[in-house]
Amino acid sequence: MEHVLGIGGYFIRAADPAALGAWYRDCLGLDADENGLWHPADGPTVFAAFESDTGYFGSRAQQTMVNFRVRDLDAMLAQLRAKGADVSGETQDMAGVGRFGWVTDPEGNRIELWQPA
Repeated sequence: MEHVLGIGGYFIRAADPAALGAWYRDCLGLDADENGLWHPADGPTVFAAFESDTGYFGSRAQQTMVNFRVRDLDAMLAQLRAKGADVSGETQDMAGVGRFGWVTDPEGNRIELWQPA
């Protein structure tokens, strides 16, 4: 049986694609090239379905949420705050899984940051 090999891309609508791309580059350090090609570090990827009425993604209008792995969650959240990003005041620890934090990009998309255990 054929199966997928990994995430091939994550595409997002934006009122100002160039500005949103710059925000991901400048605030999160996502070093994608001019075509959006990015070579992330090897590591686990979670694919999970949530109940349709979940509040976990923030706005109910947001149908998906991207989760980025980070090395140091506290340092990443501090970096985002220093750049004026809309960072959630809460974090979550999940035994055996890791720590989570959230930021909302300039277009209103909630993003999860994950420091694996």
